[in-house]
Amino acid sequence: MTRVRDRSATEDRILAAVGEVLAREGFAAIGVNAIAREAGVDKVLIYRYFGGLPDLLRTWGASGRFWPAASEMLGDDPAAVLAMPLAERYVHFFERFIAALRARPLTLEILAAEVVDRNELTAILEAEREQWGTEVEALFTDRDHPAHAELRGTTLLLVAGVQYLLVRSRKLRVFGGVDVTSDAGWEELKTSIAAAAARMFPDPSPASRRPRVKHRGPPA
Repeated sequence: MTRVRDRSATEDRILAAVGEVLAREGFAAIGVNAIAREAGVDKVLIYRYFGGLPDLLRTWGASGRFWPAASEMLGDDPAAVLAMPLAERYVHFFERFIAALRARPLTLEILAAEVVDRNELTAILEAEREQWGTEVEALFTDRDHPAHAELRGTTLLLVAGVQYLLVRSRKLRVFGGVDVTSDAGWEELKTSIAAAAARMFPDPSPASRRPRVKHRGPPA
């Protein structure tokens, strides 16, 4: 039992070291030796537990340390979120997504680094995010709003915009007059997303489709 716990703790140290090395030195410097030194372990354990650097990076990418899982976007009560009207579900997703990336400063450093240093290792993390995108798309597909190109494109632009602004916030405080380092700035942006979602996904319930009756004054 102790051996199992020791292995689990060692694996956690190795996975944590991946993010530290990537954030500090970039993809060009990432390697088994650098990760082993950061984790304080013999590099033999990396090969024994993970099979090598590519598989280690895949494990790290899927662990939630780098990128939030689709389940994290749903929160503690997935059934309640999936039962929401689509506009509310859309807003909920972006609120969770923004919070998840703001809570991962190492991820922002790595996103910035991979733009200028693309290689086979960055491709592994890109593949993880593409799979994530497929899972997230399913959250916005239902009977009243089947998947369509416009929704995919709009969501892609918003997801990319959130990432860009957060990466920019590492060095620059204000973008377009919005303080992207502050809670208030992000609340303003989330309010805009909510307004856009309400227009994109009007409530399909029968009550919402009833014609509005104009109120008239009492007869003369």
